[in-house]
Amino acid sequence: MSSQQPTDEPVYDDRVYRSSMAIATGVLLLALTAWLCGDAALRGSGHTPWIAMALALCAAPLVIAFTLRPAVFANADRLRVRNPFRVIELPWGAVDAVRSGYSAEVLAEGAKYQLWSVPVSLRERKKAQRQRLGGRGLTGRDLSAGERSAQPAPPQRASADRVVDELRELAERGAARPGAQGGVRVRWSYEIIAPTVAGAVLLIAVLAVG
Repeated sequence: MSSQQPTDEPVYDDRVYRSSMAIATGVLLLALTAWLCGDAALRGSGHTPWIAMALALCAAPLVIAFTLRPAVFANADRLRVRNPFRVIELPWGAVDAVRSGYSAEVLAEGAKYQLWSVPVSLRERKKAQRQRLGGRGLTGRDLSAGERSAQPAPPQRASADRVVDELRELAERGAARPGAQGGVRVRWSYEIIAPTVAGAVLLIAVLAVG
Protein backbone atom coordinates (compact mmCIF):
# COMPACT_ATOMS: atom_id res chain seq x y z
CA MET A 1 0.00 0.00 0.00
CA SER A 2 1.50 3.33 -1.04
CA SER A 3 1.38 6.33 1.24
CA GLN A 4 0.59 9.74 -0.22
CA GLN A 5 3.24 12.37 0.47
CA PRO A 6 2.26 15.98 1.16
CA THR A 7 2.88 18.26 -1.79
CA ASP A 8 3.21 21.48 0.16
CA GLU A 9 5.14 22.76 3.17
CA PRO A 10 3.30 23.29 6.45
CA VAL A 11 1.68 26.67 7.02
CA TYR A 12 2.49 28.19 10.39
CA ASP A 13 0.51 30.67 12.48
CA ASP A 14 0.09 34.16 11.14
CA ARG A 15 2.52 36.89 12.00
CA VAL A 16 0.51 39.87 13.22
CA TYR A 17 1.65 43.48 12.79
CA ARG A 18 -0.18 46.23 14.67
CA SER A 19 0.64 49.72 15.92
CA SER A 20 0.82 49.85 19.72
CA MET A 21 0.63 53.65 19.61
CA ALA A 22 -2.59 53.52 17.58
CA ILE A 23 -4.11 50.99 19.99
CA ALA A 24 -3.29 53.17 23.02
CA THR A 25 -4.70 56.25 21.26
CA GLY A 26 -7.88 54.38 20.35
CA VAL A 27 -8.48 53.21 23.91
CA LEU A 28 -8.06 56.77 25.22
CA LEU A 29 -10.37 58.23 22.57
CA LEU A 30 -13.06 55.63 23.24
CA ALA A 31 -12.86 56.32 26.96
CA LEU A 32 -13.14 60.07 26.32
CA THR A 33 -16.10 59.57 23.96
CA ALA A 34 -17.90 57.34 26.48
CA TRP A 35 -17.34 59.84 29.28
CA LEU A 36 -18.45 62.95 27.38
CA CYS A 37 -21.36 61.41 25.50
CA GLY A 38 -22.46 59.34 28.49
CA ASP A 39 -22.50 62.39 30.73
CA ALA A 40 -24.47 64.38 28.14
CA ALA A 41 -26.95 61.53 27.64
CA LEU A 42 -27.59 61.12 31.38
CA ARG A 43 -27.62 64.75 32.47
CA GLY A 44 -28.66 66.60 29.33
CA SER A 45 -32.10 67.95 28.62
CA GLY A 46 -34.18 68.37 25.49
CA HIS A 47 -32.47 66.96 22.42
CA THR A 48 -29.05 66.80 24.08
CA PRO A 49 -29.26 63.09 25.05
CA TRP A 50 -30.23 62.15 21.50
CA ILE A 51 -27.43 64.24 20.03
CA ALA A 52 -24.95 62.65 22.42
CA MET A 53 -26.07 59.13 21.53
CA ALA A 54 -25.94 59.90 17.81
CA LEU A 55 -22.43 61.33 18.17
CA ALA A 56 -21.29 58.26 20.11
CA LEU A 57 -22.83 55.90 17.54
CA CYS A 58 -21.07 57.79 14.74
CA ALA A 59 -17.73 58.44 16.45
CA ALA A 60 -17.03 55.11 18.16
CA PRO A 61 -16.88 53.03 14.92
CA LEU A 62 -14.60 55.64 13.32
CA VAL A 63 -12.23 55.59 16.29
CA ILE A 64 -12.16 51.78 16.18
CA ALA A 65 -11.67 51.79 12.41
CA PHE A 66 -8.63 54.06 12.43
CA THR A 67 -6.92 52.93 15.66
CA LEU A 68 -7.87 49.48 16.99
CA ARG A 69 -8.88 47.75 13.78
CA PRO A 70 -5.88 48.08 11.40
CA ALA A 71 -3.68 44.98 11.35
CA VAL A 72 -1.58 42.96 8.94
CA PHE A 73 -1.61 39.14 9.08
CA ALA A 74 1.05 37.23 7.16
CA ASN A 75 1.84 33.54 6.80
CA ALA A 76 3.67 31.37 4.30
CA ASP A 77 0.82 31.51 1.75
CA ARG A 78 -0.79 34.91 1.90
CA LEU A 79 -1.03 38.40 3.30
CA ARG A 80 -4.25 39.70 4.85
CA VAL A 81 -4.50 43.46 5.31
CA ARG A 82 -7.20 44.80 7.61
CA ASN A 83 -7.57 48.51 6.95
CA PRO A 84 -10.20 50.89 8.40
CA PHE A 85 -12.96 50.07 5.90
CA ARG A 86 -11.65 47.12 3.88
CA VAL A 87 -10.04 43.71 4.27
CA ILE A 88 -7.66 42.74 1.46
CA GLU A 89 -6.44 39.17 1.05
CA LEU A 90 -3.40 38.78 -1.17
CA PRO A 91 -1.85 35.40 -2.00
CA TRP A 92 1.92 35.81 -2.28
CA GLY A 93 1.76 34.67 -5.89
CA ALA A 94 -0.30 37.75 -6.75
CA VAL A 95 1.97 40.24 -4.94
CA ASP A 96 4.24 42.28 -7.20
CA ALA A 97 6.11 44.25 -4.53
CA VAL A 98 6.12 45.29 -0.88
CA ARG A 99 7.68 48.69 -0.30
CA SER A 100 8.10 51.43 2.25
CA GLY A 101 8.31 55.05 1.16
CA TYR A 102 6.22 57.67 2.89
CA SER A 103 3.86 54.80 3.74
CA ALA A 104 4.08 51.02 3.79
CA GLU A 105 2.22 49.50 0.87
CA VAL A 106 1.84 46.37 -1.22
CA LEU A 107 1.41 46.28 -4.99
CA ALA A 108 -0.64 43.54 -6.62
CA GLU A 109 -2.51 43.15 -9.92
CA GLY A 110 -1.96 46.78 -10.85
CA ALA A 111 -3.39 48.15 -7.59
CA LYS A 112 -1.75 49.64 -4.50
CA TYR A 113 -2.89 48.84 -0.97
CA GLN A 114 -1.66 50.80 2.03
CA LEU A 115 -0.72 49.00 5.25
CA TRP A 116 -2.43 51.20 7.85
CA SER A 117 -1.06 49.23 10.79
CA VAL A 118 2.57 49.80 9.72
CA PRO A 119 3.06 53.56 10.10
CA VAL A 120 6.23 55.03 8.61
CA SER A 121 8.16 57.43 10.83
CA LEU A 122 10.50 59.61 8.77
CA ARG A 123 12.08 60.81 12.00
CA GLU A 124 12.89 57.26 13.10
CA ARG A 125 14.25 56.45 9.63
CA LYS A 126 16.54 59.51 9.61
CA LYS A 127 17.77 58.63 13.10
CA ALA A 128 18.65 55.09 11.95
CA GLN A 129 20.44 56.49 8.91
CA ARG A 130 22.49 58.86 11.08
CA GLN A 131 23.47 55.95 13.33
CA ARG A 132 24.60 53.90 10.34
CA LEU A 133 26.62 56.80 8.91
CA GLY A 134 28.17 57.49 12.32
CA GLY A 135 29.21 53.87 12.71
CA ARG A 136 31.23 53.94 9.49
CA GLY A 137 33.85 56.31 10.86
CA LEU A 138 35.95 53.55 12.50
CA THR A 139 36.92 50.15 11.17
CA GLY A 140 37.84 47.03 13.08
CA ARG A 141 41.57 47.69 12.44
CA ASP A 142 41.33 51.04 14.24
CA LEU A 143 40.14 49.41 17.47
CA SER A 144 41.74 47.16 20.03
CA ALA A 145 40.24 43.78 20.87
CA GLY A 146 38.66 45.17 24.02
CA GLU A 147 37.17 48.12 22.16
CA ARG A 148 35.76 45.82 19.46
CA SER A 149 34.06 43.63 22.08
CA ALA A 150 32.63 46.73 23.75
CA GLN A 151 31.16 48.10 20.53
CA PRO A 152 27.34 48.27 20.51
CA ALA A 153 25.30 46.13 18.17
CA PRO A 154 24.78 47.45 14.64
CA PRO A 155 22.08 50.13 14.50
CA GLN A 156 18.60 48.84 13.79
CA ARG A 157 16.48 49.89 10.83
CA ALA A 158 13.30 51.85 11.36
CA SER A 159 10.47 49.63 12.60
CA ALA A 160 8.34 50.06 9.45
CA ASP A 161 11.32 49.18 7.24
CA ARG A 162 11.98 46.05 9.31
CA VAL A 163 8.35 44.94 8.90
CA VAL A 164 8.51 45.55 5.14
CA ASP A 165 11.75 43.55 4.96
CA GLU A 166 10.04 40.62 6.71
CA LEU A 167 7.00 40.80 4.42
CA ARG A 168 9.20 41.05 1.34
CA GLU A 169 11.10 37.94 2.46
CA LEU A 170 7.84 36.04 3.01
CA ALA A 171 6.64 37.13 -0.44
CA GLU A 172 9.83 35.91 -2.11
CA ARG A 173 9.76 32.57 -0.30
CA GLY A 174 6.04 31.94 -0.77
CA ALA A 175 5.42 33.16 -4.32
CA ALA A 176 5.86 29.68 -5.84
CA ARG A 177 3.93 27.72 -3.17
CA PRO A 178 0.80 25.94 -4.45
CA GLY A 179 -1.21 27.44 -1.60
CA ALA A 180 -0.05 30.97 -2.44
CA GLN A 181 -1.74 31.17 -5.83
CA GLY A 182 -4.95 32.99 -6.78
CA GLY A 183 -6.23 36.52 -7.11
CA VAL A 184 -6.62 39.42 -4.74
CA ARG A 185 -9.89 39.54 -2.78
CA VAL A 186 -11.28 42.74 -1.29
CA ARG A 187 -14.16 42.89 1.20
CA TRP A 188 -15.78 46.05 2.53
CA SER A 189 -16.18 46.19 6.31
CA TYR A 190 -19.90 46.87 6.68
CA GLU A 191 -19.68 46.20 10.42
CA ILE A 192 -17.86 49.55 10.61
CA ILE A 193 -19.62 51.40 7.81
CA ALA A 194 -23.23 50.59 8.87
CA PRO A 195 -23.16 51.99 12.45
CA THR A 196 -21.19 55.04 11.29
CA VAL A 197 -23.82 55.86 8.65
CA ALA A 198 -26.65 55.13 11.10
CA GLY A 199 -25.14 57.51 13.66
CA ALA A 200 -24.69 60.22 11.05
CA VAL A 201 -28.29 59.85 9.84
CA LEU A 202 -29.60 59.96 13.41
CA LEU A 203 -27.54 63.06 14.17
CA ILE A 204 -28.82 64.85 11.07
CA ALA A 205 -32.40 63.91 11.91
CA VAL A 206 -32.08 65.13 15.52
CA LEU A 207 -30.51 68.41 14.45
CA ALA A 208 -33.18 68.91 11.78
CA VAL A 209 -35.98 68.35 14.29
CA GLY A 210 -34.30 70.59 16.86
